[in-house]
Amino acid sequence: MRTHRLGRSTVEVTELGFGGGPLGGLFEPVDDDTAAQALAAAWDSGIRYFDTSPHYGIGHSERRIGELLRSKPRAEFTLSTKVGRLLVPQDPNGRMDEGFAVPATHRRVWDFSRDGILRSVEDSLTRMGVDRIDVLYLHDAEEHFETALRDGYPALAELRSQGVVGAVGAGMYHPGKLTRLVRETDADVVMLSGRYTLLDHTALDELLPACAERGVSVLAASVFNSGLLATDRPAEGARFDYAPAAPELLERVNRIADVCEAHGVTVPQAAMAFPLRHPAVAGIVVGMRSAQEVRRNATAFSARIPARLWSDLRDRLKTWADWQDLSAQAHGTLDQEDR
Repeated sequence: MRTHRLGRSTVEVTELGFGGGPLGGLFEPVDDDTAAQALAAAWDSGIRYFDTSPHYGIGHSERRIGELLRSKPRAEFTLSTKVGRLLVPQDPNGRMDEGFAVPATHRRVWDFSRDGILRSVEDSLTRMGVDRIDVLYLHDAEEHFETALRDGYPALAELRSQGVVGAVGAGMYHPGKLTRLVRETDADVVMLSGRYTLLDHTALDELLPACAERGVSVLAASVFNSGLLATDRPAEGARFDYAPAAPELLERVNRIADVCEAHGVTVPQAAMAFPLRHPAVAGIVVGMRSAQEVRRNATAFSARIPARLWSDLRDRLKTWADWQDLSAQAHGTLDQEDR
């Protein structure tokens, strides 16, 4: 699997990365054996970039990913986690965590201060049982952005200068705030959730041009927009951005599927290939919860996509009021050879 360097750092990631959200019990429970099998399948498939966060299952994802990676040669994988939420122990009293199907043994406390970030990194290293983190992100800082930019980012830069981490940036869904981070700091990478996909091209307005100009790498996450693009045709109850998809979105995906089928391509194959056609995008990160999902996604990722598919999609969908034409920069990548 091809790799790319993140910004001006020496850190490299595989084009397909393993997203650790589902291993924290996102949407439904995942037991330790299932998680271990998923991670083993990812390794066997050639994936060497693993992303997690304290937020994912209040530490379950970090612990499970650490259990796999501790058995692998440290130079052979890239590991990222995130800061911004500290986990504080509490009595669950029979309650389950909000958003993740795990007992509520901890509560999250927002903290983008220098001390909070240093404590978060120490806690993450302990949970994962590894000696270092390769990439560190400010996580979900949309509602705390000024504090994260003023106090949090300098702490990340300090850790990078000390060699504690190799690359730093932020993971958010808000392209505008990520654009500010790119323009006002010397970040290496941003992880963008759901805003550069077959269904949402918002990042083309400012963020991707800014990243290309500043030499900052982009990792595209939520390329399936929470599930709507994860199947050949939209399934009943399919989610878009973690909520049930609206009828007009279901219609749009069915039209995308029509074009894909005409080229012998599936919607998931196109969804994974699309972000990588932009020169600023170093890789995609896909959340996976089982060995079956991993093998299916790895196979889809390796599919060759006919170049004509992209122009046909643009031609078929350009009449829709809510379909944003690709920017001139992205147009330049659409005529490249098949990925």
